[in-house]
Amino acid sequence: MNTRILMSCLFGALLVLGGCASNLTGDTYSRSEARAPQTVRMGTVESVRLVQIEGTKTNIGTGAGAVIGGVAGSSVGGGRGSIITGVLGAVAGGMAGAAAEEGITRNQGIEITVREDGGTTRAYVQEVDPNVSFAAGERVRILTVNGVSRVSK
Repeated sequence: MNTRILMSCLFGALLVLGGCASNLTGDTYSRSEARAPQTVRMGTVESVRLVQIEGTKTNIGTGAGAVIGGVAGSSVGGGRGSIITGVLGAVAGGMAGAAAEEGITRNQGIEITVREDGGTTRAYVQEVDPNVSFAAGERVRILTVNGVSRVSK
């Protein structure tokens, strides 16, 4: 019985964490950015390098891990022992859940350094898009809407 509850909680937590993932590629727009006027600047790519985009850190991973750890811990022992192991399981599960959420939602990013036609050099970080690559010397567009910029071809 406890194994079923534990597996159900684990499956539910994975579904919730999967829903936290966002897409930060250069061709993905949020609802607030859609249909809003954009500023377009032109420039030339100076350099490109791979970076990691940190995953999300919400209370969802911590909470789900704590519930799973608490249920698993409370099934060990009996009486006061099960209470103590339940609390320890909840703490350990919360820490593991937070780490799992950050790891699951972490993305491979790309830092694109662009010398804009106005003479300013800026670096832009966005999620790697497997269908788009950037190379030094290439002409690109920098699109800015609501303070959010992206590099596009």
